Amino acid sequence: MVMEKLGDSLKNVLRKIAGASHVDEDLVKEIVRDIQRALLQADVNVQLALSMTKGIEKRALTEKPKAGVSPKDHVVRVVYDELVGFLGEKREIGEGKQVIMMVGLYGQGKTTTTGKIARYFKRKGHRVGMIAADVHRPAAYDQLSQIGALIEVPVFGVPGEKSAPKIVREGLKHFEKNDVVILDTSGRHSLEKDLIEEIKAISKVANPTEKIMIIDASMGQQAGPQAKAFHDAVGVTAVVLTKLDGSAKGGGALSAINVTEAPVMFIGTGEHIEDLEPFNPDRFISRLLGMGDIKSLLEAAEGVIDEKKAEKTIENIMHGRFSLIEMRDQMEMLTNMGPLKKLMSMFPGAPAKMGDAELEATQEKLRKFKIIMSSMTREELEDPKIVKSSRVKRIARGSGMKAQDVRALLAHYNTSKRQMKGLLGNRKLRKQLQKQMKDGNLGGLGM
Repeated sequence: MVMEKLGDSLKNVLRKIAGASHVDEDLVKEIVRDIQRALLQADVNVQLALSMTKGIEKRALTEKPKAGVSPKDHVVRVVYDELVGFLGEKREIGEGKQVIMMVGLYGQGKTTTTGKIARYFKRKGHRVGMIAADVHRPAAYDQLSQIGALIEVPVFGVPGEKSAPKIVREGLKHFEKNDVVILDTSGRHSLEKDLIEEIKAISKVANPTEKIMIIDASMGQQAGPQAKAFHDAVGVTAVVLTKLDGSAKGGGALSAINVTEAPVMFIGTGEHIEDLEPFNPDRFISRLLGMGDIKSLLEAAEGVIDEKKAEKTIENIMHGRFSLIEMRDQMEMLTNMGPLKKLMSMFPGAPAKMGDAELEATQEKLRKFKIIMSSMTREELEDPKIVKSSRVKRIARGSGMKAQDVRALLAHYNTSKRQMKGLLGNRKLRKQLQKQMKDGNLGGLGM
């Protein structure tokens, strides 16, 4: 989960509100101090942290709750609103013809993020091309080419050429029929004058529609001078925060961006090419507070879930047919959507219920179960009751697992089957599922 330590601290604040006997000035001041401490520990700018928490205190003490809203829920809503406001407006990238220029220092994840954004547009049906305009780092062209091969996006570069503007000019001509062209420019270890002059020259040649700065979320307050220098040079239109995983404080980068008014467009949440999310302030804060993010969960399902297969699986379950085949299909849908830890952060309250060790153990268990099921016959998958001692031994040998692993799968299946039977006994839920199937809205099933 992103910014895990800050999230844990803020969730403790919400628990304190929930556990209080009543809301009064003392409670409000106490939670404000807790929020201030959490923000400062996350490296948020001191003045911004004080300004935001003063806003929370003022609203919590002076605003009256809306009709039907309890004082506790009102304070939680105020905390949520002020945190969302701190992150600024949602900034979406355009859908028309785009020339996107990537800028940033060395080690920020610029080249990898170039590939991630190219993949993002490709999955939206755009014809994408990438230009390797980093002429200073020896492996830059090779790295971008490898990423391009992985995501099946063409890369233009001129190995050995020292003029980045020349490469960009030729690359734009090469990709003139493409919808989206992304320029991967050179970085430096610091804001050197020649870097600034080079990106100015590239910007003049490319006339980009977007100038996106890449910032490592762990850089803290140093992100401020960077953002200002790049913005003064080329007019940065948006930011991507990289390496915003559980270990990164992130607050310094977020607050620096807040000061420079360069909105966050995407966040990088891992090393894999698919670990990129459009930045949505309200969803981000919702996950940070442990409230879940069902919309992002549904978006994660798009493109990786076979809807016809999912509909067939659900239809079988609705009619009381729940074999190992249906359970296997459910597991595949879940694991195809990404790491379990990332997915669980999108379910309300889930991170508080399952720790890292438990999530990793569950992920490993799912992996073993899929391997075991691949060694079972169709008959065994359809009717698990026939899997007795001799079959257990054969399946274990064929899958390279232990007999106890096979029995664990069967036990898990029997538990899941009982749970499914109980859920389908809920007439209200059953009607909701039937309506969603009729409407073709599989997203509402919380898969």
